[in-house]
Amino acid sequence: MAVSSTFSGAKLERLLINSCSSPSASSLRACSLSHQQMKAFCKPNRGRKALAQRTGGVRCEVAQSDAINEGEKMDPSKASALSALEQLKTSAADRYTKERSSIVVIGLSVHTAPVEMREKLAIPEAEWPRAIAELCGLNHIEEAAVLSTCNRMEIYVVALSQHRGVKEVTEWMSKTSGIPVSEICEHRFLLYNKDATQHIFEVSAGLDSLVLGEGQILAQVKQVVKVGQGVVGFGRNISGLFKHAITVGKRVRTETNIAAGAVSVSSAAVELALMKLPESSHATARMLVIGAGKMGKLVIKHLVAKGCTKMVVVNRSEEKVAAIHEEMQGVEIIYRPLTDMLACSAEADVVFTSTASETPLFLKEHVKDLPPVSSEVGGLRLFVDISVPRNVGSCVSDVEGARLYNVDDLKEVVAANKEDRLRKAMEAQAIIAEESKQFEAWRDSLETVPTIKKLRAYAERIRVAELEKCLSKMGEDIPKKTRRAVDDLSRGIVNKLLHGPMQHLRCDGSDDRTLSETLENMHALNRMFGLESDISLFEQKIRAKVEQSQK
Repeated sequence: MAVSSTFSGAKLERLLINSCSSPSASSLRACSLSHQQMKAFCKPNRGRKALAQRTGGVRCEVAQSDAINEGEKMDPSKASALSALEQLKTSAADRYTKERSSIVVIGLSVHTAPVEMREKLAIPEAEWPRAIAELCGLNHIEEAAVLSTCNRMEIYVVALSQHRGVKEVTEWMSKTSGIPVSEICEHRFLLYNKDATQHIFEVSAGLDSLVLGEGQILAQVKQVVKVGQGVVGFGRNISGLFKHAITVGKRVRTETNIAAGAVSVSSAAVELALMKLPESSHATARMLVIGAGKMGKLVIKHLVAKGCTKMVVVNRSEEKVAAIHEEMQGVEIIYRPLTDMLACSAEADVVFTSTASETPLFLKEHVKDLPPVSSEVGGLRLFVDISVPRNVGSCVSDVEGARLYNVDDLKEVVAANKEDRLRKAMEAQAIIAEESKQFEAWRDSLETVPTIKKLRAYAERIRVAELEKCLSKMGEDIPKKTRRAVDDLSRGIVNKLLHGPMQHLRCDGSDDRTLSETLENMHALNRMFGLESDISLFEQKIRAKVEQSQK
């Protein structure tokens, strides 16, 4: 992507003024140049057509013929100052205007960094706007976004220089977290441009998650966009990237159904139980969960996700159950102590067991005397045991009216679903490749936006000036209706004349030839209509800053 005029008007000035603030003799000589010696500090490089067509960049050159007349001898002090100026421009302006700004992701995830490090680097959602502002305050960072979750901490930036941008962001991460730069570098990953684009698309699609295809990450990507709206620094490139990532995440889930099928033991337990129950009884079946530890909590969460709004939870203590109840708003969770386990089982249609007990909680003699369940739920009481060691003895299978499933049964379900998701992930990669190409084409086409705006502004200035001339000749007592008609006429003529050029400045970038032609048209219109005035304005601002620094 070509260096934007936004950078030229802000970051470059800062770089030059910082250079002028340096106490070195060479920089002082450079900053003491006269207005004439600053002539042609920056001007379009007409000779590098191929580069200009692709980057739209501005090449800074020293026009020595403008500083001294031909045949004159150059004063040694002036020669030294001019040399210093040339060095200054080479090291600041020229170096940056020739470099394409890059989308970079600097990240640490569950795949690369321990949880202790991710905890220190984590940025709460409320702090994302502050983080974006601080990142965009760095010399080489134009735009920024933060994606901070329990499994990843990723910073996305548009960097003027890849190397310097990464260095500045890494140092910022070190400063905010207290983790040494060397340690961050050991665990971080770096991705640039197309690789960065593909990564966030894979993240949004759930392909980079611990559980392939999980849906929570898509909601977190959406939150980045929601929080970033209106934040200075969450600019066009980064916001466009994340919005496109949301589209990709939705498309992958819709077209491949990658999120279907349980891929964890707890989710498989719930899915299997519901498969064995008549569909009409899903909302009314009586659910009992024995154990409120990590696995038990996950079972409860998956039940809620499947629409279950009432269940009984048996546990040694009430504290864990109360905490789960507080977290699951709108769900009726009834606590019962472990001593009530058999009584609760008698009133349950499905019993999930997940405790650390070393001995079975249910044997044949415990289950055979339980009252039968209703035919509305299939006439079978289901025992789904996800504990190791097992909480339900295998002898329970011999009881008429009972059906037992253990971890081995569930592992088969999980393995089959994982294999299915891997196949779907391959399909998802084809979608991501297609969407990545579209995003890169969109980003390339942004180069024409400033020209479109400048051409419209140029035409509008001429229209208004000619309209005023016309109306002044017609006298002051012109009816409002006539004024409006003349104004509409002038707008109509301008719009029709601009229609052709505007069409040639717009393309979807679907093929290289079209994009190349569009960029050629952009540079041709810039030359024909003299639309590069913003460069000369930037030149004036630089000169003013340099002259001010001398006072």
